[in-house]
Amino acid sequence: MAAPDIMATMPRLLFLVPVLVGLAAPPALAQSEPFRVVNRTTAPALALHAVRSGRGDWGGNLLNRGPLAPGAFFALRPSEGAGCSFDLRLVLQDGQEIVRRNTDICTDRTVVMTLSGAARPVVPAPDGKPTPLPAPAAATARPGVAPGARPNPQARASTGTGFVVGPDQVLTNHHVVEGCSRIFVRAADGRTLPVPQAPASDARRDLALVRAPGNPGPALAFRANPVRRGESVVTYGFPLAGLLSSGPTLTTGEVSALSGLADNQTQFQISAPVQQGNSGGPLLDRQGNVVGVIVSKLNAARIAQRTGDIPQNVNFAVKGTEALDFLRRNGVQPVLRESPGEERSAAEVGEQVHPSTVFIRCER
Repeated sequence: MAAPDIMATMPRLLFLVPVLVGLAAPPALAQSEPFRVVNRTTAPALALHAVRSGRGDWGGNLLNRGPLAPGAFFALRPSEGAGCSFDLRLVLQDGQEIVRRNTDICTDRTVVMTLSGAARPVVPAPDGKPTPLPAPAAATARPGVAPGARPNPQARASTGTGFVVGPDQVLTNHHVVEGCSRIFVRAADGRTLPVPQAPASDARRDLALVRAPGNPGPALAFRANPVRRGESVVTYGFPLAGLLSSGPTLTTGEVSALSGLADNQTQFQISAPVQQGNSGGPLLDRQGNVVGVIVSKLNAARIAQRTGDIPQNVNFAVKGTEALDFLRRNGVQPVLRESPGEERSAAEVGEQVHPSTVFIRCER
Protein backbone atom coordinates (compact mmCIF):
# COMPACT_ATOMS: atom_id res chain seq x y z
CA MET A 1 0.00 0.00 0.00
CA ALA A 2 1.29 3.42 -0.88
CA ALA A 3 2.21 5.71 1.98
CA PRO A 4 -0.39 8.41 2.72
CA ASP A 5 0.23 11.88 1.38
CA ILE A 6 1.13 13.77 4.55
CA MET A 7 0.89 17.17 2.89
CA ALA A 8 -2.63 16.41 1.66
CA THR A 9 -3.84 15.87 5.21
CA MET A 10 -2.19 18.88 6.79
CA PRO A 11 -4.61 21.50 8.15
CA ARG A 12 -4.42 24.97 6.74
CA LEU A 13 -4.81 28.05 8.89
CA LEU A 14 -6.53 31.40 8.40
CA PHE A 15 -5.32 34.58 10.12
CA LEU A 16 -3.11 33.12 12.85
CA VAL A 17 -0.61 30.39 13.76
CA PRO A 18 -0.24 26.72 12.73
CA VAL A 19 -2.13 24.05 14.63
CA LEU A 20 -1.51 20.32 14.93
CA VAL A 21 -1.34 18.19 11.79
CA GLY A 22 -3.96 15.49 11.36
CA LEU A 23 -7.29 14.32 10.03
CA ALA A 24 -10.63 15.31 11.43
CA ALA A 25 -10.94 14.92 15.19
CA PRO A 26 -13.76 15.33 17.74
CA PRO A 27 -14.82 18.91 18.51
CA ALA A 28 -12.46 20.84 20.74
CA LEU A 29 -13.98 22.21 23.91
CA ALA A 30 -11.47 24.95 24.65
CA GLN A 31 -12.73 28.33 23.49
CA SER A 32 -9.22 29.31 22.39
CA GLU A 33 -9.00 26.43 19.92
CA PRO A 34 -9.42 27.27 16.22
CA PHE A 35 -12.52 25.81 14.64
CA ARG A 36 -12.22 23.18 11.95
CA VAL A 37 -13.88 22.73 8.57
CA VAL A 38 -13.85 19.04 7.58
CA ASN A 39 -14.09 17.76 4.01
CA ARG A 40 -16.32 14.73 4.68
CA THR A 41 -16.74 13.85 1.00
CA THR A 42 -14.99 11.47 -1.40
CA ALA A 43 -13.56 14.24 -3.60
CA PRO A 44 -10.73 16.74 -3.02
CA ALA A 45 -11.88 20.31 -2.38
CA LEU A 46 -10.34 23.02 -4.57
CA ALA A 47 -11.79 26.05 -2.77
CA LEU A 48 -12.89 26.96 0.74
CA HIS A 49 -14.49 30.27 1.71
CA ALA A 50 -15.30 31.39 5.25
CA VAL A 51 -16.83 34.82 5.88
CA ARG A 52 -18.91 36.44 8.57
CA SER A 53 -22.62 35.88 8.00
CA GLY A 54 -24.24 38.64 6.00
CA ARG A 55 -21.15 39.61 4.03
CA GLY A 56 -21.89 40.43 0.38
CA ASP A 57 -19.19 38.21 -1.16
CA TRP A 58 -17.26 35.04 -0.42
CA GLY A 59 -13.82 36.63 -0.14
CA GLY A 60 -10.69 34.78 -1.21
CA ASN A 61 -10.07 31.07 -1.57
CA LEU A 62 -8.38 29.79 1.60
CA LEU A 63 -6.96 26.69 -0.12
CA ASN A 64 -4.14 28.59 -1.82
CA ARG A 65 -1.61 25.89 -0.94
CA GLY A 66 -3.46 23.09 -2.67
CA PRO A 67 -6.59 20.94 -2.44
CA LEU A 68 -8.12 19.73 0.83
CA ALA A 69 -8.10 15.92 0.71
CA PRO A 70 -11.15 13.82 1.63
CA GLY A 71 -11.26 13.40 5.40
CA ALA A 72 -8.83 16.25 6.03
CA PHE A 73 -9.66 19.46 7.85
CA PHE A 74 -8.76 23.14 7.54
CA ALA A 75 -8.25 24.99 10.83
CA LEU A 76 -9.24 28.64 11.23
CA ARG A 77 -9.18 31.12 14.06
CA PRO A 78 -11.30 34.25 13.40
CA SER A 79 -9.86 37.65 14.08
CA GLU A 80 -10.88 39.39 17.29
CA GLY A 81 -14.40 40.77 17.12
CA ALA A 82 -15.46 38.60 14.17
CA GLY A 83 -18.28 37.02 16.18
CA CYS A 84 -19.61 33.46 16.09
CA SER A 85 -21.81 33.33 12.97
CA PHE A 86 -20.06 32.36 9.75
CA ASP A 87 -21.04 31.37 6.20
CA LEU A 88 -18.93 28.54 4.76
CA ARG A 89 -18.54 27.32 1.19
CA LEU A 90 -16.58 24.27 -0.04
CA VAL A 91 -16.07 23.67 -3.80
CA LEU A 92 -15.17 20.13 -4.83
CA GLN A 93 -12.99 18.99 -7.71
CA ASP A 94 -16.00 17.51 -9.52
CA GLY A 95 -17.75 20.90 -9.57
CA GLN A 96 -20.21 20.30 -6.72
CA GLU A 97 -20.28 22.70 -3.82
CA ILE A 98 -21.50 22.76 -0.24
CA VAL A 99 -22.72 25.90 1.53
CA ARG A 100 -23.36 26.27 5.25
CA ARG A 101 -25.09 29.50 6.29
CA ASN A 102 -25.14 31.07 9.76
CA THR A 103 -22.87 28.44 11.31
CA ASP A 104 -22.29 29.08 15.02
CA ILE A 105 -18.60 28.28 15.34
CA CYS A 106 -18.58 29.14 19.04
CA THR A 107 -20.96 26.22 19.71
CA ASP A 108 -19.83 23.78 17.03
CA ARG A 109 -16.07 23.98 16.68
CA THR A 110 -15.89 21.19 14.09
CA VAL A 111 -17.99 21.95 11.00
CA VAL A 112 -18.46 18.91 8.79
CA MET A 113 -19.03 19.62 5.08
CA THR A 114 -20.78 16.69 3.42
CA LEU A 115 -22.91 16.15 0.33
CA SER A 116 -26.59 15.26 0.62
CA GLY A 117 -26.45 13.08 -2.50
CA ALA A 118 -28.14 15.55 -4.89
CA ALA A 119 -26.44 16.81 -8.03
CA ARG A 120 -26.74 20.36 -6.65
CA PRO A 121 -26.56 19.46 -2.97
CA VAL A 122 -28.57 21.23 -0.31
CA VAL A 123 -26.73 21.10 2.99
CA PRO A 124 -28.47 21.13 6.39
CA ALA A 125 -27.94 24.30 8.39
CA PRO A 126 -27.35 24.14 12.15
CA ASP A 127 -31.08 24.60 12.83
CA GLY A 128 -31.87 21.46 10.83
CA LYS A 129 -33.60 23.28 8.00
CA PRO A 130 -32.18 22.91 4.48
CA THR A 131 -30.34 25.96 3.21
CA PRO A 132 -30.50 26.30 -0.59
CA LEU A 133 -27.41 27.17 -2.56
CA PRO A 134 -27.15 30.79 -3.70
CA ALA A 135 -28.71 31.45 -7.09
CA PRO A 136 -26.24 32.29 -9.88
CA ALA A 137 -27.58 35.83 -10.05
CA ALA A 138 -27.23 36.48 -6.34
CA ALA A 139 -24.98 39.35 -5.32
CA THR A 140 -22.47 37.04 -3.60
CA ALA A 141 -19.60 37.41 -6.09
CA ARG A 142 -19.67 33.63 -6.57
CA PRO A 143 -17.98 32.41 -9.76
CA GLY A 144 -20.15 29.73 -11.30
CA VAL A 145 -21.98 29.98 -14.61
CA ALA A 146 -24.64 27.60 -15.85
CA PRO A 147 -23.91 25.69 -19.08
CA GLY A 148 -25.02 27.66 -22.12
CA ALA A 149 -24.97 31.01 -20.32
CA ARG A 150 -23.73 34.02 -22.28
CA PRO A 151 -21.82 37.13 -21.18
CA ASN A 152 -23.91 40.10 -20.08
CA PRO A 153 -22.87 43.13 -22.16
CA GLN A 154 -24.37 45.44 -19.49
CA ALA A 155 -22.31 43.98 -16.65
CA ARG A 156 -19.37 45.75 -15.06
CA ALA A 157 -16.49 43.69 -16.42
CA SER A 158 -12.72 43.44 -16.63
CA THR A 159 -10.62 41.28 -18.90
CA GLY A 160 -7.37 39.37 -18.95
CA THR A 161 -5.51 36.55 -20.62
CA GLY A 162 -5.00 32.88 -19.80
CA PHE A 163 -3.53 29.79 -21.41
CA VAL A 164 -4.38 26.10 -21.42
CA VAL A 165 -2.26 23.90 -19.14
CA GLY A 166 -4.31 20.69 -19.11
CA PRO A 167 -7.67 19.23 -20.21
CA ASP A 168 -10.23 22.01 -19.62
CA GLN A 169 -7.74 23.79 -17.33
CA VAL A 170 -6.63 27.40 -17.86
CA LEU A 171 -3.90 29.22 -15.94
CA THR A 172 -4.14 32.98 -15.32
CA ASN A 173 -3.46 35.53 -12.57
CA HIS A 174 -5.35 35.59 -9.29
CA HIS A 175 -6.07 39.29 -9.74
CA VAL A 176 -7.70 38.63 -13.14
CA VAL A 177 -10.47 36.47 -11.59
CA GLU A 178 -10.63 37.84 -8.05
CA GLY A 179 -14.08 39.03 -6.96
CA CYS A 180 -15.86 37.86 -10.13
CA SER A 181 -19.52 36.88 -9.99
CA ARG A 182 -19.23 35.20 -13.41
CA ILE A 183 -16.22 34.20 -15.52
CA PHE A 184 -16.15 33.40 -19.24
CA VAL A 185 -13.30 32.03 -21.34
CA ARG A 186 -13.16 32.75 -25.08
CA ALA A 187 -11.16 30.12 -26.92
CA ALA A 188 -9.02 30.78 -29.99
CA ASP A 189 -11.75 29.35 -32.25
CA GLY A 190 -14.21 32.00 -30.99
CA ARG A 191 -16.27 29.80 -28.67
CA THR A 192 -17.25 31.33 -25.32
CA LEU A 193 -17.04 28.84 -22.45
CA PRO A 194 -18.70 29.55 -19.07
CA VAL A 195 -16.68 28.74 -15.95
CA PRO A 196 -18.86 26.59 -13.66
CA GLN A 197 -16.95 26.87 -10.38
CA ALA A 198 -14.63 29.06 -8.37
CA PRO A 199 -11.00 29.04 -9.49
CA ALA A 200 -8.23 27.61 -7.33
CA SER A 201 -6.07 30.60 -6.41
CA ASP A 202 -2.76 31.52 -4.83
CA ALA A 203 -2.87 35.22 -3.96
CA ARG A 204 0.80 35.32 -2.89
CA ARG A 205 2.01 34.09 -6.27
CA ASP A 206 -0.88 35.83 -8.07
CA LEU A 207 -1.91 32.65 -9.89
CA ALA A 208 -5.31 31.05 -10.49
CA LEU A 209 -6.46 27.83 -12.13
CA VAL A 210 -9.75 28.13 -14.01
CA ARG A 211 -11.80 25.11 -15.07
CA ALA A 212 -13.37 25.72 -18.49
CA PRO A 213 -15.21 22.59 -19.72
CA GLY A 214 -15.51 22.34 -23.50
CA ASN A 215 -11.90 21.90 -24.66
CA PRO A 216 -10.54 25.47 -24.73
CA GLY A 217 -7.42 24.31 -26.59
CA PRO A 218 -4.27 22.17 -26.41
CA ALA A 219 -2.03 22.45 -23.37
CA LEU A 220 1.16 24.49 -23.69
CA ALA A 221 4.44 22.92 -22.57
CA PHE A 222 6.55 24.44 -19.82
CA ARG A 223 10.28 24.74 -20.22
CA ALA A 224 12.21 22.13 -18.24
CA ASN A 225 15.70 23.68 -18.27
CA PRO A 226 16.65 26.89 -16.39
CA VAL A 227 16.09 30.38 -17.82
CA ARG A 228 19.09 32.67 -18.19
CA ARG A 229 19.32 36.43 -17.93
CA GLY A 230 19.31 38.01 -21.39
CA GLU A 231 17.27 35.30 -23.12
CA SER A 232 14.78 36.40 -25.75
CA VAL A 233 11.12 36.03 -24.78
CA VAL A 234 7.71 36.49 -26.38
CA THR A 235 4.40 37.57 -24.81
CA TYR A 236 1.00 36.70 -26.25
CA GLY A 237 -2.28 38.08 -24.93
CA PHE A 238 -5.18 40.50 -25.10
CA PRO A 239 -4.09 43.97 -23.92
CA LEU A 240 -6.49 46.91 -23.68
CA ALA A 241 -9.53 45.00 -24.90
CA GLY A 242 -11.98 47.36 -26.59
CA LEU A 243 -9.26 49.85 -27.50
CA LEU A 244 -6.75 47.80 -29.45
CA SER A 245 -7.26 44.77 -31.68
CA SER A 246 -9.91 42.31 -30.52
CA GLY A 247 -7.46 39.55 -31.39
CA PRO A 248 -4.28 38.63 -29.53
CA THR A 249 -1.17 40.80 -29.56
CA LEU A 250 2.45 39.58 -29.67
CA THR A 251 5.44 41.46 -28.24
CA THR A 252 9.09 40.55 -27.84
CA GLY A 253 11.85 41.39 -25.40
CA GLU A 254 14.37 39.85 -23.04
CA VAL A 255 14.64 38.53 -19.51
CA SER A 256 16.22 41.58 -17.89
CA ALA A 257 16.64 40.18 -14.37
CA LEU A 258 16.08 36.89 -12.58
CA SER A 259 14.10 38.55 -9.80
CA GLY A 260 11.19 40.99 -9.71
CA LEU A 261 10.35 44.21 -7.94
CA ALA A 262 12.13 44.55 -4.56
CA ASP A 263 14.16 41.41 -5.37
CA ASN A 264 11.05 39.21 -5.55
CA GLN A 265 12.49 35.75 -6.23
CA THR A 266 9.21 34.38 -7.57
CA GLN A 267 9.28 36.69 -10.61
CA PHE A 268 11.34 37.67 -13.65
CA GLN A 269 11.82 41.24 -14.83
CA ILE A 270 11.29 41.46 -18.60
CA SER A 271 11.62 44.14 -21.26
CA ALA A 272 8.80 42.86 -23.51
CA PRO A 273 6.04 45.53 -23.57
CA VAL A 274 2.83 44.60 -21.74
CA GLN A 275 -0.40 46.47 -21.04
CA GLN A 276 -3.53 46.03 -18.96
CA GLY A 277 -5.20 42.86 -20.23
CA ASN A 278 -1.91 41.00 -20.78
CA SER A 279 -2.14 39.77 -17.20
CA GLY A 280 -2.27 35.98 -16.99
CA GLY A 281 -0.84 35.43 -20.46
CA PRO A 282 2.11 33.18 -21.23
CA LEU A 283 5.72 34.34 -21.30
CA LEU A 284 7.47 32.12 -23.85
CA ASP A 285 10.99 31.36 -24.93
CA ARG A 286 11.93 31.27 -28.61
CA GLN A 287 11.11 27.56 -28.80
CA GLY A 288 7.52 28.28 -27.77
CA ASN A 289 7.78 26.81 -24.26
CA VAL A 290 6.31 28.63 -21.26
CA VAL A 291 8.86 30.22 -18.94
CA GLY A 292 6.49 32.46 -16.97
CA VAL A 293 3.08 34.11 -16.52
CA ILE A 294 2.72 37.83 -17.23
CA VAL A 295 1.66 39.59 -14.03
CA SER A 296 2.37 43.35 -13.92
CA LYS A 297 4.20 46.40 -15.18
CA LEU A 298 6.03 49.14 -13.33
CA ASN A 299 3.99 52.29 -12.73
CA ALA A 300 6.08 54.60 -14.91
CA ALA A 301 4.19 57.77 -13.93
CA ARG A 302 4.72 57.16 -10.21
CA ILE A 303 8.41 56.38 -10.69
CA ALA A 304 8.82 59.52 -12.80
CA GLN A 305 7.28 61.62 -10.01
CA ARG A 306 9.80 60.23 -7.55
CA THR A 307 12.95 60.15 -9.71
CA GLY A 308 12.31 62.57 -12.57
CA ASP A 309 13.01 59.76 -15.06
CA ILE A 310 10.49 57.65 -17.00
CA PRO A 311 11.37 53.92 -16.91
CA GLN A 312 11.01 52.06 -20.20
CA ASN A 313 9.61 48.53 -20.52
CA VAL A 314 10.04 47.38 -16.91
CA ASN A 315 7.56 44.54 -16.60
CA PHE A 316 7.23 41.37 -14.56
CA ALA A 317 6.23 37.73 -14.92
CA VAL A 318 5.73 34.94 -12.38
CA LYS A 319 8.46 32.37 -12.94
CA GLY A 320 7.53 29.13 -14.66
CA THR A 321 8.89 27.13 -11.72
CA GLU A 322 6.38 28.85 -9.42
CA ALA A 323 3.55 28.12 -11.85
CA LEU A 324 4.58 24.45 -12.07
CA ASP A 325 4.48 24.08 -8.29
CA PHE A 326 1.07 25.77 -8.13
CA LEU A 327 -0.35 23.49 -10.85
CA ARG A 328 0.94 20.31 -9.25
CA ARG A 329 -0.52 21.31 -5.90
CA ASN A 330 -3.88 21.63 -7.67
CA GLY A 331 -3.78 18.23 -9.35
CA VAL A 332 -2.52 19.29 -12.79
CA GLN A 333 0.42 17.41 -14.36
CA PRO A 334 1.99 19.99 -16.69
CA VAL A 335 3.74 19.12 -19.94
CA LEU A 336 7.52 19.71 -19.70
CA ARG A 337 9.92 20.17 -22.59
CA GLU A 338 13.60 21.05 -22.92
CA SER A 339 14.55 24.13 -24.95
CA PRO A 340 18.07 23.39 -26.19
CA GLY A 341 17.60 24.10 -29.90
CA GLU A 342 17.93 27.11 -32.12
CA GLU A 343 15.60 30.04 -31.65
CA ARG A 344 12.50 30.24 -33.78
CA SER A 345 11.04 33.47 -35.09
CA ALA A 346 8.53 35.33 -32.94
CA ALA A 347 5.92 34.80 -35.66
CA GLU A 348 6.40 31.02 -35.46
CA VAL A 349 6.10 31.10 -31.68
CA GLY A 350 2.89 33.13 -31.95
CA GLU A 351 1.39 30.66 -34.41
CA GLN A 352 2.27 27.78 -32.10
CA VAL A 353 0.69 29.25 -28.95
CA HIS A 354 -2.33 30.90 -30.56
CA PRO A 355 -4.69 27.87 -30.22
CA SER A 356 -3.87 27.62 -26.50
CA THR A 357 -4.21 31.28 -25.47
CA VAL A 358 -7.63 32.45 -24.26
CA PHE A 359 -9.43 35.70 -23.49
CA ILE A 360 -10.93 35.90 -19.98
CA ARG A 361 -13.94 38.05 -19.07
CA CYS A 362 -14.72 38.72 -15.40
CA GLU A 363 -18.21 40.06 -14.62
CA ARG A 364 -18.83 41.68 -11.24
